[in-house]
Amino acid sequence: MGLYRDEGVVLRTQKLGEADRIITVLTRGAGLVRAVGKGVRRTRSRFGARLEPFTHVDLQFHTGRTLDVITQAETRRAYGAALVNHYPRYTAGIAMLEGAQQVVHVEREPAPRQFLLLIGGLRALGEGEHDPRLVLDAYLLRSLVTAGFALAVDECAQCGVPGPHGVFSVQSGGTVCRDCRPPGAATPARETLALMAALISGDWSTADTSEQRHRRECSGLVAAYLQWHVENGIRSLRLVEPS
Repeated sequence: MGLYRDEGVVLRTQKLGEADRIITVLTRGAGLVRAVGKGVRRTRSRFGARLEPFTHVDLQFHTGRTLDVITQAETRRAYGAALVNHYPRYTAGIAMLEGAQQVVHVEREPAPRQFLLLIGGLRALGEGEHDPRLVLDAYLLRSLVTAGFALAVDECAQCGVPGPHGVFSVQSGGTVCRDCRPPGAATPARETLALMAALISGDWSTADTSEQRHRRECSGLVAAYLQWHVENGIRSLRLVEPS
């Protein structure tokens, strides 16, 4: 039993009893943490408003037998303020939070790179310099790569022969050559694969000038690749407006 501090982003809240909530947080040091916020649903709660989704917070926890208890919360930045009145940004943000929880999924396993990716993604959404769906797809791709699900876009995912290749196979791990092409593989446009590579590398000059049809095709491939590697998928993706 004891106290510890960490910073994190609130991903989700769930009602617990009459006045409490279970707060799911992606923290820098401890990874995914589920903790109780006691009394946060009361109007006079000291820090209830600080424990809302999209909020970057400094937290103090008290170690519990099953769930830890949040005893202090200080807001670093409330990203939700820039998203709630803009539907495309908000729905992309919701999918981002759900994606973070699904990709990390194992509690108490440090994931500092995933934490930093989420902070960067939420900041980019709030600034509004790029299409929200592009920001979401970039975040999801980088999150999957960081989690160990590397996506081949410049070489064959099976034999390693340098590309570019015009065939994409979700189950194979990205682009494949003709010799390695499995049944059911897709044949996306060359520009779509270039967009995917740009999102992974952070080449926003290429991403921002891409055509809508290539963005839509890219989003479909990203969703399919995510579904293949994340057991439950991301339900909120269906709410996200296409580019």
